[in-house]
Amino acid sequence: MAETVEALELTGDGRFAVGATEFTAIDFVTTGLRPGHVVEVAAVRVRADGTVLREFSTLVNPGSGVDPGPAHVHRITRRDLDNAPFFGEVLGDFLDLCQGSVLVAHNLPFEAEFLAAEFGRLGARVPSMPGVCTLAAARGALRLPNYRLATVAEAVGAGEFAAHTALADAYVCAHLVTTLVNRHGLRFTTRPVFPELPRFAPATRLSPRRAVVPSGGTWMADVVDRVPESAFGMRGSLQDAYVELLGNALADRHISDTEARALGAAASAAGMAEADLHRVHTGFVSAMRKLAESDGVITTEEERDLRTAAAALRVPEVLHGLRATSTSSGVRRRVLVLGDGLAVDGLRAAVLDAGLPLAKKLTASVTHLVVGEEVPSTEPRIARAGELGAMVLGVAEAREALGLTPQTRPASVPVPVPQRPVPHAYPPPPPMRAAAASPPPVKLWVGRVLMGLGLLLMFVTVLALFGGAGFAAGLFVGVLGVGGLLGGWQVAERA
Repeated sequence: MAETVEALELTGDGRFAVGATEFTAIDFVTTGLRPGHVVEVAAVRVRADGTVLREFSTLVNPGSGVDPGPAHVHRITRRDLDNAPFFGEVLGDFLDLCQGSVLVAHNLPFEAEFLAAEFGRLGARVPSMPGVCTLAAARGALRLPNYRLATVAEAVGAGEFAAHTALADAYVCAHLVTTLVNRHGLRFTTRPVFPELPRFAPATRLSPRRAVVPSGGTWMADVVDRVPESAFGMRGSLQDAYVELLGNALADRHISDTEARALGAAASAAGMAEADLHRVHTGFVSAMRKLAESDGVITTEEERDLRTAAAALRVPEVLHGLRATSTSSGVRRRVLVLGDGLAVDGLRAAVLDAGLPLAKKLTASVTHLVVGEEVPSTEPRIARAGELGAMVLGVAEAREALGLTPQTRPASVPVPVPQRPVPHAYPPPPPMRAAAASPPPVKLWVGRVLMGLGLLLMFVTVLALFGGAGFAAGLFVGVLGVGGLLGGWQVAERA
């Protein structure tokens, strides 16, 4: 079977600017990790500047009698799917949204494999479409402890979202790609080529799912975002997909034996060896324990949740000797960062990479509020933070106060090539802010104006000398012109 997606790279040293390219961010919820069926599909089409153009989402009936998979994980039951359209019924709408755009997915090889399987079942001959993996692009552009969708979204200030619902994930993925392009300057290493996609009948019915945004983060969600990627062991699209599922299950603090068994069964069916599964679970829980203990405080709640997770994942030995502490021997630092921009994103990434909790909302537990330059002084959370006793700092001050070293962009990681390749019927997911281009700084404009005046004075000097003006006056004006040109160039270069 021909590849469904031709993987492209987005890197800081790419040769081809994104320009007017449009992206279609896609996400599937599936019956398993491999093999399996799609039970929910979503797509969000955006311009490169972040403007949302169209969206599409629906539950998908995988066929009569097909088990929906780990319902404890994705919250989709067989009953939900009985009245949903089949994939073939919505294929026309899906391909119409993708036509002439670059596909985007977090873990593109995983999504492409399921897309290819669905095309194969239908006998649909679809040419290879260009696609970008935001997981691989983020690995090359940001230094983070791990690259789960929630972690990367937090690093670029995308906010909370209903994790593992297809439309919410697609919106966040669209936000990521436009942020990486506009704010971090990533470019294509090869120019996208857009094939003509086949046309199919439009869908006569859709069955979108209601997305419920979490009311607030848990302490374990903060810890999961900071677990280092090295704790997971080997890397690959299957492993990345399993870590994504496991992280989402742990983040809500309520992983049960049933949920853990469903996760393990999906991983085993996909080909993960029992030893690899045990290694991932051991590394994950060990890292969470280490992060929880890093400030010298283990609350009763934390001990209970860690033991519940370790028991469900069959690694209780990892918590040998863990005890809740009655007194604090350290300071719980918790950071909330306001604003958008490259420096702000870099600070968020540095906070996560240092193993510090990155708050999503201003609460009494926040010890440091960091405010980007573009945030107005009238922002109400600034005054409220002072009332709560939190330190209010700029980006540079925060790096010094928190002991964070400036980050360097990691070496680009090649995108793995896949082996195989409406109106809202419910409250919409958190809106994706369009990533507007930042205006040039004032110093840059001043430099340009000085250079322009300098060139103008030099031009006037030449005309005056040819017109018979005095040499001394011409020399004086000429020196002013050269000075203006050089001075303006230096100001613009520094800006």
